[in-house]
Amino acid sequence: MRVEEDKQMSACTMGPEIKNIGKLRKPSALPLTCVNHISRVCNDLAASRNFYEKVLGFVQIKRPGSFDFEGAWLFNYGIGIHLLQKEERGEPVEKEIDPKADHVSFQCEDIVLTEEKLKENGIKYLRREVEENGILIDQLFFHDPDGFMIEVCDCDKLPVVPLARAASIKNQQQFFNSVCKRASSLTKNSSGIPSSIPEVSMQNGKWSLPDHNRAAC
Repeated sequence: MRVEEDKQMSACTMGPEIKNIGKLRKPSALPLTCVNHISRVCNDLAASRNFYEKVLGFVQIKRPGSFDFEGAWLFNYGIGIHLLQKEERGEPVEKEIDPKADHVSFQCEDIVLTEEKLKENGIKYLRREVEENGILIDQLFFHDPDGFMIEVCDCDKLPVVPLARAASIKNQQQFFNSVCKRASSLTKNSSGIPSSIPEVSMQNGKWSLPDHNRAAC
């Protein structure tokens, strides 16, 4: 059933709706394909590079030799991290961990192991839980050496459903529920005992009520 498929779909598993989500893109939108990289201006390039390699598992890659400024390129998980050395160095200001602050989020395989690794590396973090329709999501928030917020989560548990698709599913469910309720009241005989229930079927992905039963409603 389509509802069950939607529950299993996520951004990381790339279900069919996600692969085709580009079809819902507005005609005025730019012809984009994916996220290429995230750029960070660092107070201490060496410290930041070590953090993204040692803690987040990025790998340093070759950077264009024509650049006349200090920096480093790293790559993993299908995305690049471009680090730029700040011209005027200073001491980074320690910030409070605020999940609502600007941040980049990474999906993880094991949230428990991730938390253990953060403890091993002596990284201060904040753990949050979010529940949506019985699905529990774990989130870990922490800062890189320059105070940029990073989140690690198991958010792929949540289905990724375009709002138009979600509305369609909701309407179909409401229609099905109303049919069942209406059928129960229409098919009671004189003794008050329900007789046969009108046939309800799905056609072209939508719930359908036969013409003779639709007329009764």
